[in-house]
Amino acid sequence: MTQMLTMTAMLLGGLAFFLYGMNIMSNGLEQMAGGGLERTMKKVTSNDFLGFFLGAGITVAIQSSSAMTVMLVGLVNSGIMEFGNTFGMIMGSNVGTTLTAWILSLTGISKGNFFLTLLQPMTFAPILAFIGIILKMVA
Repeated sequence: MTQMLTMTAMLLGGLAFFLYGMNIMSNGLEQMAGGGLERTMKKVTSNDFLGFFLGAGITVAIQSSSAMTVMLVGLVNSGIMEFGNTFGMIMGSNVGTTLTAWILSLTGISKGNFFLTLLQPMTFAPILAFIGIILKMVA
């Protein structure tokens, strides 16, 4: 009984943190939204294929299609995007979730091939982190 109560508390706590994080991310997007972001989003999402690839890329970066969907709802609510332009991005976020799992599965590949070693998260994650730090410092 105690274990079930503990598991329920952990589930509710995790759900609360997830919803809080989604709320913070949506509010941040709405505050960041300006004329430039609105024009860029309309340009990219007017083409379903570009929206698809953007949705997949963002989902791989944030590793959550649910977070991507919440962001899209926030962008539609704030008037930055139109509802019809979100379909390509939602389809891309579904593929992005699969790509995330595929990238994580690369950790089990043997280190015989140089190119396969480069594809492993333990190899390219520090490189991406370094690039991100440089971009943050320059900006």
